[in-house]
Amino acid sequence: MNLEIVILAAGLGKRMHSALPKVLHQVAGKSMLRHVLDTALQLNPRKVAIVSGHKGELIESEVAALQDPRLICCRQAQQLGTADAVKAALPQLSAEGTVLVLYADTPLTPVSDLNALLQTLEQHNADLALLTCKLDNPFGYGRILRTVDGSVSAVVEEKDCTEEQRQIKEINSGIIAVKADKLQTYLPCIGCDNAQHEYYLTDLTGLIAADQGKVCALCSDNFSRLQGVNNKLQLAAAERTYQRLQAERLMGEGVTLADPERFDLRGELLHGDDCFIDVNCVFSGHCVLGHNVSIGAGCIITDCDIADNSVISPYTVMEQSHLKQRTTIGPFARLRPGNTLEDDVHVGNFVELKKAHLGKGTKAGHLSYLGDSEIGADVNIGAGTITCNYDGANKHQTVIEDDVFVGSDTQLVAPVTVRKGATIAAGTTVTKEVPAEALVLTRTRALYKSHYQRPRKQKK
Repeated sequence: MNLEIVILAAGLGKRMHSALPKVLHQVAGKSMLRHVLDTALQLNPRKVAIVSGHKGELIESEVAALQDPRLICCRQAQQLGTADAVKAALPQLSAEGTVLVLYADTPLTPVSDLNALLQTLEQHNADLALLTCKLDNPFGYGRILRTVDGSVSAVVEEKDCTEEQRQIKEINSGIIAVKADKLQTYLPCIGCDNAQHEYYLTDLTGLIAADQGKVCALCSDNFSRLQGVNNKLQLAAAERTYQRLQAERLMGEGVTLADPERFDLRGELLHGDDCFIDVNCVFSGHCVLGHNVSIGAGCIITDCDIADNSVISPYTVMEQSHLKQRTTIGPFARLRPGNTLEDDVHVGNFVELKKAHLGKGTKAGHLSYLGDSEIGADVNIGAGTITCNYDGANKHQTVIEDDVFVGSDTQLVAPVTVRKGATIAAGTTVTKEVPAEALVLTRTRALYKSHYQRPRKQKK
């Protein structure tokens, strides 16, 4: 199918009470426009024309960021109605094939409905196909008028309906698929003789039907996903609908959610088997959970890869970090970007990491900051330990080799290296390299003791 898509994104959105164009408000961390663009591109169109208007430069910037040559922006000079908006895209459209019209303020439009609508147009050899819904309370929506034999004859907007027409339950979603030649022929014929004095795209249906053209309709049961967003209340409703759909999908794939109504996914979440996610967790960007991973309540996780059998305790904030197997994190830990934690690492409460690599079995139990650090295996980081990585102008690295014991309240002034097996006594400030197997203590005066034997627990 030679498919071209028009996305209407020109509206002012007064009811949003915002300086931001309505369609750039976000659902699940992504603009409504971006949601609709992603949906449109799944249909493999030849071209997508985005009609901008109010603050069009912001819309066009959002589109340009995708760097897709199929995306073309058009400006609607004045907001004179939906037909006028499509007319702004007309010079960019082919005279043959099919045109699908979508709305940038309907972010949850199902791809399955759009595919079905396009198939309906082809199967019925129709000139135009409408996507409709049936509502018990159709107030505010355009009604679908049908002839005695059930054929679609017109769409009438709520404000132009007679009392009899207002009783009709079948409503117009606004989404249409139309043959390109019919769009080119009839769109210029649409007038503005209506209650709002606007050029309604819905009038296209009546014009084609009146000329004995074939119009058909596909009735969808996805009204909650086809509703447009016009205010912050509807934006919140769209967010919850989206999150419920993601929660249901993940639970269907085997993830255990403590409460699907208190779960937010603002990106992509891949997972293994037997994963558990407690309440009020937020996942953003691209996240991966291995098998048997447990995420505690209130965690905020962005662009992280967490391997098998790991436990993230409550209220941990993590971003751009790679955690290998059997890591335990938190509660109340913060992992800033750039961390790699090897197997069996423990990072406890009120520990902050940034660009830190922690070796296998290393533990930082509490109240520490480890930034720009390369830390070996089986290292103990005592409470209150800080890597002093910033000199006021530049960042410097701290290197701690395997089997080092760092006592509480230690400051490591980078750049500095602590060699294998060394012991740093509590309260020490380290400003130069610590030799292997040495003890350093600076509480009174610097003391370096060679071949120091650290106390060891006696096996029972």
